[in-house]
Amino acid sequence: MPDSTAVDVDTLIQRCLRGDEAAWNQIVRIYWRKVFNVAYKFVGRHDEAEDLTQDIFLKVFRSLGTFDRRANFQTWLVSVSRNLCIDHYRSVRKERETVDRAVDASTLSPVSRETSPYAAVEQHDRVALLREALESLPPTLRTAVVMRDLQELSYQEIADRLRVPVGTVKSRINRGRGELAIQIQRLRAAADAVVARRSRPAAANEAE
Repeated sequence: MPDSTAVDVDTLIQRCLRGDEAAWNQIVRIYWRKVFNVAYKFVGRHDEAEDLTQDIFLKVFRSLGTFDRRANFQTWLVSVSRNLCIDHYRSVRKERETVDRAVDASTLSPVSRETSPYAAVEQHDRVALLREALESLPPTLRTAVVMRDLQELSYQEIADRLRVPVGTVKSRINRGRGELAIQIQRLRAAADAVVARRSRPAAANEAE
């Protein structure tokens, strides 16, 4: 049956390229599970895998014209899916590392009773820094970032609560993370400058 399947898919692709939406929907139904499985291996969460699968199919649709019809479509689709998953993983990791380098979002949780006094003070400072940076964000971006990175809600859950499309949610989160990282860097630089100014008289006295 491989030959007949190949012919059917090729026909569907031809129809898609002519703008036949029903043909594209059929391709999605045929290969959804295959692409979803690839996405799930990368993200490990059902809701995120569904969001990523939707993104993959959207990008595949846009690049359908580049598919070499002499090749096996499923092989090409899986390869493209893996590459897009890798890009997604790198993008998310880079965004989160940008924020994590400045402050760990987990520090918003209550301080453990076993935490040393010094660590507790340091943790308090980091929490204050994060809260101040969050407050500087526009409300729409702050809400999206808090729901995603602190409350760990899925994109769909956030979209449902805010009553906006999932694409809007993702855009707000990406912009919010970027602005949050910038604000944290600015606040840290300002704090370091204050510390440096305060330490100068002490350093001068020691020199004398």
